[in-house]
Amino acid sequence: MRSSPSKARAVLSLGRIYCDLVFRGLDGMPQLGRELFAREFAMTPGGGALITAAHLAARGRPSALLARFGTDSLSAALAGEIEALGLDLQFLDRHETAGPQLTVVMVNDNDRAFLSRRAGHARPASFERALAWPEAGHLHIAEYATLHEMRDAISAAKANGLTVSLDPSWDDELIRDPMFFERTAGTDIFMPNMEEAHALTGASDPEAALAILARHFPVVALKCGADGALLAMDGTITARPSPKVDVVDTTGAGDAFNAGFLDAWLDGAGPDQCLTAAIGAGSRSVQASGGTGSLASA
Repeated sequence: MRSSPSKARAVLSLGRIYCDLVFRGLDGMPQLGRELFAREFAMTPGGGALITAAHLAARGRPSALLARFGTDSLSAALAGEIEALGLDLQFLDRHETAGPQLTVVMVNDNDRAFLSRRAGHARPASFERALAWPEAGHLHIAEYATLHEMRDAISAAKANGLTVSLDPSWDDELIRDPMFFERTAGTDIFMPNMEEAHALTGASDPEAALAILARHFPVVALKCGADGALLAMDGTITARPSPKVDVVDTTGAGDAFNAGFLDAWLDGAGPDQCLTAAIGAGSRSVQASGGTGSLASA
């Protein structure tokens, strides 16, 4: 089993595909019994697996989307946009009942809220075939909900010589799973935001949370939003601020951060370079609407 950067270049990005209904230009957040109107709306493909893979591909890193995807009219409406992202889709498991998972994204005052409905199971039929792909060097698991279903995902990736990263991706039902650290054992890179880190550790101070998480994972990249990020790697702690930018939409910024970090780490970059690449990618993402909106002008 390997715990250092892979010489193979391709990343397998595992998780559900979402259909993001993004409402922007809100004067507040919805309240029961009242109607609120948004000034802007967009429907885009989303989900951490897709967004991370898209940002990796935009950086020139071969990225294969490892997910289930439907054949219904909603899936068909998103298919063209997904194909335009430059992803390797050979492991996309197309199935009549496979989704996408629908999410309403409400953006207000540089933050956002999500309302989602789960859609089917997460495991693609192509999973084992993807892990055996000679080009694959790394498996990125985009949400703990997927790993919670696919409890062999990490061990199977390791058995095939792949390194593994995990973004827990907030889930009210699972973020405080008492078996969380046991089920994520073997992860090389853990990539939570501060809210997730607090739920997992009980620590409200970023450095304290990072120290606790570093006991469980060799590399921890802790996303702190506008305050930048912290990194525990190679026995050192690195901190970097975020640049001041005009924020349009923070949806998917953490996934873009993940892509920047992974691309640098897989090239053997050190802590400072990895964190700089990650923050740069996340900062570019927030300046456009939707998780892949910034790639249109890249």
